[in-house]
Amino acid sequence: MAAVEKSDMSIKTVAIVGCGIGRSHIVEGYLPHSDKFKVVAICDLNGERLAAVGDEFGIERRTTSFAELLTDDTIDIIDICTPPGIHLEQVVAALAAGKHVVCEKPLTGSLAAVDTIMEAEKSAKGVLMPIFQYRYGDGIQKAKRIIDAGIAGKAYTASVETFWLRKPEYYAVPWRGKWATELGGVLVTHALHLHDMMMHLMGPAARVFGRVATRVNDIEVEDCASASLLMENGAFVSLSCTLGSQEQISRLRLHFENVTFESTHEPYTPGKDPWKIIAANDDVRARIDRVVGDWQPVAPRFTTQMGQFHAFLSGNGPLPVTSRDARRALELVTAIYQSSDSGAEVPLPVGPDSPKYADWRARTK
Repeated sequence: MAAVEKSDMSIKTVAIVGCGIGRSHIVEGYLPHSDKFKVVAICDLNGERLAAVGDEFGIERRTTSFAELLTDDTIDIIDICTPPGIHLEQVVAALAAGKHVVCEKPLTGSLAAVDTIMEAEKSAKGVLMPIFQYRYGDGIQKAKRIIDAGIAGKAYTASVETFWLRKPEYYAVPWRGKWATELGGVLVTHALHLHDMMMHLMGPAARVFGRVATRVNDIEVEDCASASLLMENGAFVSLSCTLGSQEQISRLRLHFENVTFESTHEPYTPGKDPWKIIAANDDVRARIDRVVGDWQPVAPRFTTQMGQFHAFLSGNGPLPVTSRDARRALELVTAIYQSSDSGAEVPLPVGPDSPKYADWRARTK
């Protein structure tokens, strides 16, 4: 990873590539930090969307050429919000051009591709920050502080539920629902957030058994999945997700020796308060109160992730999300797909000897 000189507090210039979720990056991530970032260019192949987003935010520079942005020395950050199937080539090209890179999830479509990106990072002038905005908000950050302080104790079990609804009109967008362009279904595009949140709090998995199916929509990729995990710390975790829930919720419930945590059920902001933080006894409650007694609000989603990214670029904090974090999340995806195809439990780490390492879309039966 490239070193960052401390005290570089300048405003960083940003080019957004892909104005769908890219618009949310502007609204939630960059506008709240107008003293830190300036979006100077946008890129999209859809002319109407390009014009609409440019007009809405007063961004004069609009282009359909990704390559054009790479040669512009006035741009510090390339923010990639394009369909997943082209993330790999765009991330590698932006790093090679000396840019800092922000990339939406999934970072790419296989562990081999992630490892290609991580190799490119080693010689890059800029740094890569994958997006995992659900890590941010008062609820999850309080839980993280309590766990890191050693108060929660031994991890026992957890359940993670991603119960969302996606109807046929969602899949009318040409690249969605297809292995070639979306790279996967509910595991890759939706539940990836919640599964990353769980591992952010409970650490990595050691063994995985999973099942996937397409039951809700007439699409290629899966829209239902479940998995049973043995974590490295010995805890058991169950994952369940569907895109056919008539009431949309996201829920994490984590049971530790001294504390039980339960997230809000808001589907797209599960990191926000109110989280249930249930202490085993009054002594544990007092310890929790001391640890979070000086709490300062943590804005949810992109607002805090982008703020912390600028702090890193200024030499004032760690990179909030790394390619290693993205790899861990995609390693879990790979293991679930491999287990579902083979009917067998899959041990982690998943490496080049796995039939899914180079492409998790390859059948193993």
